[in-house]
Amino acid sequence: MKNDSPHPGKRVVVTGATGNVGTSVVRALAADPDISSVLGLARRRPALEISKVAWDTVDLSRPSSEERLTGLLDGAYAVVHLAWRFQPTHDPLVTWQSNVLGSQRVFDAAARAGVPALVHASSVGAYSPGPKDEPGVDEQWPTHGWPDAAYCREKAYLERILDTFELRHPQIRVVRMRPGFLFKETAASEQRRIFAGRHAPGPLLRPDLLPFVPDLEGLRFQVLHTDDAADAYRLAVLRDVRGPFNLAADPVIDARGLADLLDARVVRIPRALVRTVLAGAWRAHAVPASPHLFDAVLRLPVLDSGRARDTLGWQPARTAEDALGAFLRGVRTGAGENTAPLAGRKIG
Repeated sequence: MKNDSPHPGKRVVVTGATGNVGTSVVRALAADPDISSVLGLARRRPALEISKVAWDTVDLSRPSSEERLTGLLDGAYAVVHLAWRFQPTHDPLVTWQSNVLGSQRVFDAAARAGVPALVHASSVGAYSPGPKDEPGVDEQWPTHGWPDAAYCREKAYLERILDTFELRHPQIRVVRMRPGFLFKETAASEQRRIFAGRHAPGPLLRPDLLPFVPDLEGLRFQVLHTDDAADAYRLAVLRDVRGPFNLAADPVIDARGLADLLDARVVRIPRALVRTVLAGAWRAHAVPASPHLFDAVLRLPVLDSGRARDTLGWQPARTAEDALGAFLRGVRTGAGENTAPLAGRKIG
């Protein structure tokens, strides 16, 4: 049922508030004088003290969370939906429960609570395979993902759910953020655990220990500092905009760009060889990143972020190299934050 009571200032609710993107988004929102308060939601309460930010817990994978969500969203000015589970990659039913069904619960709760704006974290991974050349594809490029990769399949499926949601609830302003890869120093330990494994030594990313970078067919992607993405989310909450926005920083990263950052050589290696090794390691549970995600990354299109610049008035403050440099520093030092997802730990 729609809540007709006046909003107590601009209170924003953020799901997935303790992860890489969430911690940056709640800080960006709390620092804006037009936002009166922020409620950060996560499965586990963090040990973070941020002015104007309160915390609560909810597990979106549970059907019982929907009623609780409706109460938490009551009277909110906007909800920013970031919650996402990357693992276990060997059990896609678990991630489907959290990512797809959990997102549906957030959307339905927002409609019942009468929240005026819903800002959803989609991804470059929602896009169908596309060109790797600049200036890149705009927001009209098909969003069917790479169906063999659970992450892309789930992101693309939610795009279809939001298509229907917008038709049923035209009074709700829906924004879909489609960023490239997001990095910051304090999220590096989490990302190492997600993609390389809990025991992968961070110091291995020292230039003297990485003599070469593999030059793979299709290895051309875009990154963005998480804090710059958070600023785009803040603008989407406060401005009267709708629809999707691509988010990426220049330049596009390729093997040569990675080699320059790591002071390493570039060596051409067959893509099939790398995939075979990765597939074997994944089947042996030696690494959490699946070969299906590897296939998807090599097929992602390059994005044109012109709409975000022109409509949101958004511009990244950092380059793609800055974002990758922050990630590499964080991996080497075991950087983190006082939240369960971002707990820092130096390995090796």
